[in-house]
Amino acid sequence: MKKFVVFGGGTNYGHIPEINKGDLVAAADKGYYNCIKAGIKPDIAVGDWDSANAPDDCERIDLAVEKDDTDTLAALREGIKRGFSEFHIYCGTGGDRFDHTLANLQSLAFLSKQGKTGYLYDDACVITAVTDGRLFFPPADGGDVSVFAADGTARGVTIKGLKYSLSEGELKCDFPLGVSNSFVGKAAKISVKKGTLLVVFPISNFPAKGEENGV
Repeated sequence: MKKFVVFGGGTNYGHIPEINKGDLVAAADKGYYNCIKAGIKPDIAVGDWDSANAPDDCERIDLAVEKDDTDTLAALREGIKRGFSEFHIYCGTGGDRFDHTLANLQSLAFLSKQGKTGYLYDDACVITAVTDGRLFFPPADGGDVSVFAADGTARGVTIKGLKYSLSEGELKCDFPLGVSNSFVGKAAKISVKKGTLLVVFPISNFPAKGEENGV
């Protein structure tokens, strides 16, 4: 599947995505520098250029400083407009703006509710969101996985194949019941009937998939 890759202006953990034919790379404002540092020239740069000089070596989308969308969310919207359904956000956590990390977590929920798949890469983990759907993991020996309600109450939550299971339960956004579960060498499934979940798992367990794997 073709993917839309976004570089943000957060901490650069040195992750370098594999770019294949048909993929598109976007730099969100200061993310242009992180993209270049990764040895990748972006296809487009999106930003209000309040924290970076506007580049002139790629397609550019200039935004107003006073706006509702973050630069990263504006880039994601551009990817949706161009027909992409799989999104990978690098350098979107850490840094000196924790509020932008929270904004990117909300952007994952936004993508999920639009029927798209998004992955946000931290140092050693990946975060994704699933809405009224399911997520599968291949067997893995060890590693932590945590599941949170992104907003309100997630209902009909089922967790199978991990150390702690749940059947048709509820997770609430004000109680972190789903933190610190573990892979135990089995194929695993996380599903929700109504609501949006944020799922945090080790990079070594990527990719998580939406297809059945025998669980």
